[in-house]
Amino acid sequence: MNVHVGLNVTKLEESIQFYTQLFGEGPVKTKADYAKFLPADLNLNFTLNVTPEVSGNQVGHFGIQVASGHQLKQHQQRLEAMGFFAREEMDTHCCYAQQDKFWITDPDGNEWEFFYTKGDVENEQVSVAHGSKEADATQTGRTPTEQSPSCCG
Repeated sequence: MNVHVGLNVTKLEESIQFYTQLFGEGPVKTKADYAKFLPADLNLNFTLNVTPEVSGNQVGHFGIQVASGHQLKQHQQRLEAMGFFAREEMDTHCCYAQQDKFWITDPDGNEWEFFYTKGDVENEQVSVAHGSKEADATQTGRTPTEQSPSCCG
């Protein structure tokens, strides 16, 4: 089974370039107003659908869970080498788990989280050793309410 995500975008070529870099491979189908990705390493059917306007992030965020901290660092280094700014959150406690993660943003403002779950925790709390919402605001210039959610899948 594959998960299908159909994402509305305003700039197809920029989005194709972003997602080609994100997934590490290009689309399997492109049209003037459409692109389809079937990434080999993900059970995902991902499409880009051109629309005249996208207002804000219509989804909380997207995430890719990896199996190890090493894989997380590899993806972060790969994406940073392509010029993406990756905002780290290490030793985050969220979604009743302890996680390391980083975030990048696509051309239409949709946030992508790569994360590695280290283990479960009993109490839900959002505490980030290297990037609390308040600390991130000083690093990114955004207010805490403008930050991406610290919690995910």
